[in-house]
Amino acid sequence: MTPAEKDLNTLLATMRPVVREGEYVYALWPHGKPLAGHIAAAVREAEGLTVVLPRADADALGLKYDFVAAWITLQVHSSLEAIGLTAAVSAALTEAKISCNVLAGFHHDHLLVPVADAERALEVLHELSADSRSANGGGQLPVPKLVLRGEQPEDRPALLALTAAAFSISPVTGLPVEGEPEEVDLLRRLFDCGEYLPDFSIVAELDGEIVGHVISTRGRAGELELLGLGPIGVVPRLQRHGIGSALMKETIDRANAAGERGIALLGSPEYYARFGFVPSTSLGVQAPDPSWGDHFQLLPLALWPGGVSGTFRYAEPFDGVPAAS
Repeated sequence: MTPAEKDLNTLLATMRPVVREGEYVYALWPHGKPLAGHIAAAVREAEGLTVVLPRADADALGLKYDFVAAWITLQVHSSLEAIGLTAAVSAALTEAKISCNVLAGFHHDHLLVPVADAERALEVLHELSADSRSANGGGQLPVPKLVLRGEQPEDRPALLALTAAAFSISPVTGLPVEGEPEEVDLLRRLFDCGEYLPDFSIVAELDGEIVGHVISTRGRAGELELLGLGPIGVVPRLQRHGIGSALMKETIDRANAAGERGIALLGSPEYYARFGFVPSTSLGVQAPDPSWGDHFQLLPLALWPGGVSGTFRYAEPFDGVPAAS
């Protein structure tokens, strides 16, 4: 058995957070009722027995709950005598305004965070781990360097393959996609369209491997030129590791440096709000499809002119693509 780690810097540098499959809830177990379901943790208090179990089991057993969580495990073998890991993790999540309940096991620490915040929580934890490795001269593990660069023509086969893998599960239905995801053909056509902007096709590399990509093409609202962002994709094994956020920030930095006025996209308001995106209608711009509602968003950049009105028009390849993102 690997010895349990006590050193805080090593714990943070090597914690390797992963999300356990499913949704979990806290529930008060009925007094005298035999235990049932896949109970993952329990705490006996004077007021009764609190259990943590899959949400589906709680629903099947008729148990009441008001907190639905994602379960994140820190894979480092932490000693029960280690000092500071819980405090450091909790502080980082608190700064990101993410609530967290901690469970300590013999081998690992486990974090239960709101389901909606799971992706952001993983990013925060990976950033905390990377910062610790850097501050510790690399810690116990080499730190792979994420490189963001412009797309090259020879990258395109790898980028199309990456997009196929990234969208093999539909972001709309959550189900496996039959055949080639529509985002692959969309990207293929964006590369060849008149609205293609080479400086805004950005590749993420990790140890020489292409692991992420984002493209923004020319769009317009009335006579105002804007960027239309998407698709953005990350290889599945590295999703929720901060690569998508890095690509978004690089896009925004490049757009401001180039004097662009704003960036439009279709996506989750909860996710993209962290980058400053707001519903497009709040800035006078209508979505190409009114049914998109608040999912169609705009980021006004430093040179946003104000007084804008009109309907956004994506690059021509987006025509007829209802789920452009």
